[in-house]
Amino acid sequence: MNRNPCIVGVSDFPLKDRGRAGENFTELSIQKYCAIEALNQAGLKMSDVDGIAVAGMWGMPGPGLMQPNVLVEYLGIKFPKWIEGTNIGGSTFLLHINHAYQAIKAGQCDTVLVLYGSMQKTNMSRNLGDRPATYSTQFEVVSGLPLPVGAYAMATQRHMHIYGSTEETFAEIAVSTRSWASLNKNAAFQDSLSIEDALSSKPIASPLNRSDCCLVTDGGGALVITTEEKAKDLKTSPIYFRGFGECNSHSSINYMPNMEKLEIAEHSSRNAFKNSGLSVKDIDLAMLYDSFTITVLMTLEAIGFCQYGEGKEFVKNQRTAPGGDFALNTNGGGLSYCHPGMYGIFTVIEASRQLWGLCEKRQLANPKVALCHGTGGVLSSSTTLLLSNERE
Repeated sequence: MNRNPCIVGVSDFPLKDRGRAGENFTELSIQKYCAIEALNQAGLKMSDVDGIAVAGMWGMPGPGLMQPNVLVEYLGIKFPKWIEGTNIGGSTFLLHINHAYQAIKAGQCDTVLVLYGSMQKTNMSRNLGDRPATYSTQFEVVSGLPLPVGAYAMATQRHMHIYGSTEETFAEIAVSTRSWASLNKNAAFQDSLSIEDALSSKPIASPLNRSDCCLVTDGGGALVITTEEKAKDLKTSPIYFRGFGECNSHSSINYMPNMEKLEIAEHSSRNAFKNSGLSVKDIDLAMLYDSFTITVLMTLEAIGFCQYGEGKEFVKNQRTAPGGDFALNTNGGGLSYCHPGMYGIFTVIEASRQLWGLCEKRQLANPKVALCHGTGGVLSSSTTLLLSNERE
């Protein structure tokens, strides 16, 4: 039996009212909706699922706790062979995919559901700054640093000081991302945004303005991963995995090794490209976690799309916008499409749809290879995934 794992179904939750799930939905019902949609796309049923991966800020008895137990019960999945509930922040779901790949390849299970659901906008639950100081935030919280935005503002200031990036640099990223969102009918923010608009938007944490910060929305998503053998009889063509990488370095921003460099992304991407037969020159689409505009710039440099300090030139003149020569975050990203708190799963959903040719107005011309990258915590964890609609 060919146990080569592949993606065969994806789904994201349709939002209303600039990022709300609507009445009568919960984190659980959002995930059930997405699971059913992704399984239907593939031509599978819930009874086919024998592995589950989930993470988020909801849980029983408290935030982030025992989520696989709750979802297995809620979805009616009988005696799964493989369970994953690791949480390393927004990069988590790419980590889950890597671990699901290994489990399927090893014969531990055959079909895995990767799930996420959040009601953070409805619940008004984004701010972390008023939580009690813990081991990882004992310095930031007591000094009044707003989290996570304050940590990213510190990294932005450092990058500007060392490499000469400017507020205009970050505005280029915000505007190009919004341009992609204008082509996505499901994006929370589709109205136009100019460089001038971005520069004059409300200050949040110097030097970050409103346009530099991700949205606060509800949302959810699902991925279905199964064997290539099983995929032969399904509705979709397989999306193949070409490489994985994962790395982390700290929890508190105070302990980030070099605040101007996202070195964990350098390590995770290097591991993803190793033995893949691919390089950055082969990438047709980059789906990079964009919690803030600085996250994108640092990731571009760390992965090697440009050298450290050259990001400001790389993104100039709307190079990453529709019509530019570098396709980046074509769904509108966390800056304009949605950001329910842990965005990583949406990078893979969009990459899969692009590789299937399902993205309508924003569809790229014949993409073959996509790079997805997740960032978690306060630039704390990185996961990199290489996908292709060709086996090799």
